[in-house]
Amino acid sequence: MNKVQLFEEIKKKRSFLCIGLDPVIENIPAHLLKYNDPVLEFNKQLIDATHDICVAYKPNTAFYEARGIKGWQSLIDTWKYIPKDIFTIADAKRGDIGNTSAMYAAAFFNESQSEMSFDAITVAPYMGKDSVGPFLNHKDKWVILLALTSNPGHSDFQIKTCDQGKLYEEVIMISSQWANSEQLMYVVGATRGSEFKNIRRLAPDNFLLVPGVGAQGGSLADVCEFGLNDHCGLLVNSARGIIYAGKGLDFAEKAREEALKLQKEMEKILIDKELI
Repeated sequence: MNKVQLFEEIKKKRSFLCIGLDPVIENIPAHLLKYNDPVLEFNKQLIDATHDICVAYKPNTAFYEARGIKGWQSLIDTWKYIPKDIFTIADAKRGDIGNTSAMYAAAFFNESQSEMSFDAITVAPYMGKDSVGPFLNHKDKWVILLALTSNPGHSDFQIKTCDQGKLYEEVIMISSQWANSEQLMYVVGATRGSEFKNIRRLAPDNFLLVPGVGAQGGSLADVCEFGLNDHCGLLVNSARGIIYAGKGLDFAEKAREEALKLQKEMEKILIDKELI
């Protein structure tokens, strides 16, 4: 899915909502434990309940890898179940030397090899261009580089002053030479609202993946004040606030209710900014 197609989906659904599919087996509704794959059934019911009001799903691969072979199969089957008109992000945060990155890229992009072909993958840029390049070699795929994250430890490195400014600013400036906004996105935490104006100065045309709205306390209004561009340019992610909204038989309905609240807020913003 290219940038134009993604914006068309945003306009059609009047939403730039991304839902994080991050299931913890201990937290999913008890009645699902009777299924052969409770995690997959949890995801399927969430997807059935929300696919018309979100434009992306983002499984965090750690929640699947931690369950070994069964978890990996759950991830494959979840990817296969997601409708093909919805943007899929493997939140894997990979990053290693070139030949290893090539294998990571194949794991999430090469369907004939791994049974998965996500639209995008999150990548840590710390090891530089040669570690990111193998992901960018998949020309029809997206790389989402970690830039300014929402966790407390972001201040250990990301906002340290370097020769050309803060470290996260250098990440954006240098990486923008590796690929254009048709293939490169950045992760910017919703709790970093005051920095979005500066980030748009550095990356005016790139899509930004924005975690941290909801359970982590990020404000959608703050993100959109400076984060929106003329093709929206935002994928705002919520996970726990949606997928764990209910614990009973109606958990998927409760998830939809929470997702719909965000979608309606997004719709108003898109209308106010004359993007739809």
